[in-house]
Amino acid sequence: MRCGFEQSKLRVDLPNAAGRFYSKLLLRHKRLECLGGQMRVYHFLDRKYGLENINQRRLKIATLDDLNGPFEMFALSLRDPELRQAFQAMKSQMSQLAGMLCFSRSWRNPVQWSHYAERHHGMCLGFDVPDDLLTRVAYSRKRLPIDRALLEGPDAKALMRTVASTKFSHWRYENEVRLFVALEDRDAETGLWFRDFDADLALKEVIVGQVCDVTRSQLGNALGDLNATVTKRKARLPFQRFAVVNQMRADLWK
Repeated sequence: MRCGFEQSKLRVDLPNAAGRFYSKLLLRHKRLECLGGQMRVYHFLDRKYGLENINQRRLKIATLDDLNGPFEMFALSLRDPELRQAFQAMKSQMSQLAGMLCFSRSWRNPVQWSHYAERHHGMCLGFDVPDDLLTRVAYSRKRLPIDRALLEGPDAKALMRTVASTKFSHWRYENEVRLFVALEDRDAETGLWFRDFDADLALKEVIVGQVCDVTRSQLGNALGDLNATVTKRKARLPFQRFAVVNQMRADLWK
């Protein structure tokens, strides 16, 4: 990232920096396989799109304009008008270059089922994703101070990573990790972008919500040749704590 001083005025080249940052980050996602470790991560969906995504072997990519956090890409304290304008331009450019898949590290939080899985009528898909493709979200009570020195030299890349992965502390319940994805081929029918299932996004688990009416047979038909490698669960609410757990009684999921 380049930043310089001209006639005692800060000149910030954040949009170009965003392009360079994403170019480097997204190069890692071109690989077909990864030799490192993997993490099991979870993506919540409503019933309709859960089955559709399984059938079509893909997940919808969220663009920066789609995200429900109003401070996405604005986790820094931006009192300086010029710096604020530069970051706004950066977010605009990033939204044209890349999006993300958002996951949680757990499927057991009942609030997430309420917010992201159609109030427990939906589903949760578990994927194995290489560790080095995932970025863990950090949570902060306050917007982060910015050191202008970080806008120059080798620390600029770390700053961009921080900006792309910091959220307000009240989002902590999501326990989020992100997979950044290039916006390459827009789907002609929907006008949206999707990421296909593959070795770096391997479906390994499907949890059907407690009040979801998807049957074993319907899920099995959607999975097709993935049945042998995907664990299928029915969720329920426990009797003594706030959580979501596995339904062990087979007769309660037809």
